[in-house]
Amino acid sequence: MREAVIVDAMRTPVGRRGGALADWKATDLLAVTLQQLVQRAGVAPERLDDVIAGCGLQSGEQAGNVARWASLGAGLPETLPGMTIDRQCGSGQQAVHLAAQGVRSGEFNFAIGCGVETMSRIDLGPSFNPAGGLGPWYGERALARFAGNLMAQGPSAELVTRQWGLTREELDAYSMRSHQRAKAAWDAGCFDRQLVSIDGRRPEGGPAPMRRDEGIRPETTMERLAQLKPVFAPDGLITAGNSSQISDGAAAVLVADRATAEAMGLRPLAVIRSMAVAADDARLQFTAILPAARKALAQAGLGIHDIGRIEINEAFACAPLIFAREFDVDPARLNINGGSIAMGHPIGSTGARLMCDLAHELQRSGERYGLLTICEGGGMANATILERIDQTH
Repeated sequence: MREAVIVDAMRTPVGRRGGALADWKATDLLAVTLQQLVQRAGVAPERLDDVIAGCGLQSGEQAGNVARWASLGAGLPETLPGMTIDRQCGSGQQAVHLAAQGVRSGEFNFAIGCGVETMSRIDLGPSFNPAGGLGPWYGERALARFAGNLMAQGPSAELVTRQWGLTREELDAYSMRSHQRAKAAWDAGCFDRQLVSIDGRRPEGGPAPMRRDEGIRPETTMERLAQLKPVFAPDGLITAGNSSQISDGAAAVLVADRATAEAMGLRPLAVIRSMAVAADDARLQFTAILPAARKALAQAGLGIHDIGRIEINEAFACAPLIFAREFDVDPARLNINGGSIAMGHPIGSTGARLMCDLAHELQRSGERYGLLTICEGGGMANATILERIDQTH
């Protein structure tokens, strides 16, 4: 089988909703990311076979196949196709999977999997409004199948916390640690190599270079988190503090056939060793990360304790917490550089961002294997295992 490798990966800093990236349209934000990735990777644009973009809320400015228009906006060849997909919060990760699958099959030699979401600029719909009710996408037949018990992700997170017996203190402590780890990672330069050069908007107006994720609050304490009221139920445990932030951002991953890339003198970061997708309880919505991870591990012939770096998207703090409990994972290997609670979660781009983060983190740390899995709306999940390629030779 041909090996699919990550040649390079880049991402924008993540902006708060209404913050530094709010003036950027999704197409342009992704275009800048694609342009800088291709330039830095050193691959002739004419060698690219496809651009596949994830976008979770395809309406307004994000409708109309953002991948195609971002590719053209990046100055890439007019002959390069583009496709936009939606697997909810895992859209960017699924885009990388599709690029890798095309490489493995022999149809692609080089392809870009990427993602974007500018949540500042679009109608977020009822799923992001605690009082907004159900979205229209469920349909009457699916609602009837589940006796009307489908719900948005916030109420689902409440169900998960209770089923696993999580406490408010556990959720808040995890969230505080996410902010602390994200700040420490930025201070240590862990993200410098992957950052897209981009201007954001100053709070007082006018452009300024944006150099780190905007949502990190290192001053967060347990006392401050405890003061926040539950969002989805008066006696609930889910607050704004232990949930991911609504954000803006883009990320892109250049995937290639290993033999082709190395023959050109390129030095890939990692092999995409296995890819899996799973679905589970449509009401709980967060549990599919468990079977997805098991499938990816089985495909790679690995156990969880072979994995040196584990990334579980922090849609809500309950997701990484139930994963750690079910797999008996040492917190020292889980989301060590923080996650979406601290950095933000522009849903279409997060999967590509985490793939970017993980590939570079394996190089930085020297760990051999990394696992990424993301819970997705409707009770789905993607999982990926990367294996670091030694660049010292």
